[in-house]
Amino acid sequence: MKQQYKVLLVDDEPDILELLQYNLEKEGYLVRTALNGRKGVEEARAFQPDVVLLDIMMPEQDGVETCRQMRDMSELQNSYIIFLTARAEEYSEIAAFDVGADDYIIKPIKPRALMSRLTALFRRETKKKKNSNKINVGELVIDRTSYTVNIGEQQVTLPRKEFELLFFLAQNPNKVFSRDDLLHNIWGSDVYVLARTVDVHIRKVREKIGEGYITTIKGVGYKFELN
Repeated sequence: MKQQYKVLLVDDEPDILELLQYNLEKEGYLVRTALNGRKGVEEARAFQPDVVLLDIMMPEQDGVETCRQMRDMSELQNSYIIFLTARAEEYSEIAAFDVGADDYIIKPIKPRALMSRLTALFRRETKKKKNSNKINVGELVIDRTSYTVNIGEQQVTLPRKEFELLFFLAQNPNKVFSRDDLLHNIWGSDVYVLARTVDVHIRKVREKIGEGYITTIKGVGYKFELN
């Protein structure tokens, strides 16, 4: 039986919610909606969606703060958060990725293109699960089957993209990857994000697991250090 994925739509424009809900349900997704950020957080906690599609400019609470709160929720640790927004400024995109967004799409929304994007996202996810394994480096244990990271007895919580970035680098120890390499392998070729997004995620991973694992090769990129 085909898995039925859950999608939460958070936008203050009822017409956009109605359009996206119609197209998503037609493709077999389970859908819930919210008209503002606060309600979106409540719905996310109850619904535990696989994907959140989130606007930035909303009443009561904007999308960036909403994303930050969702990323602090254990229920959404493995959920994708994708911004759908009219805000095309670079600083807005950086702010979105800084709080844990997985993708950033500029309105106007093309429903068919969005459906294709979600299909590709879940196809990659299924492929990753089939190739699940565990990496042990000293006290550091990275387990893709459970999406957990442990340092000794302490479990560290990483949002999905931070986890995938760490796992990819650790799976290829002592090999240097440019930002473009990492964007292609972690975010995919069908997603446009800024190169700075990699730097933001690397910084966050280092804050959580320590500075000794991922090395910056100036002017080139990053590598996972294995002595």
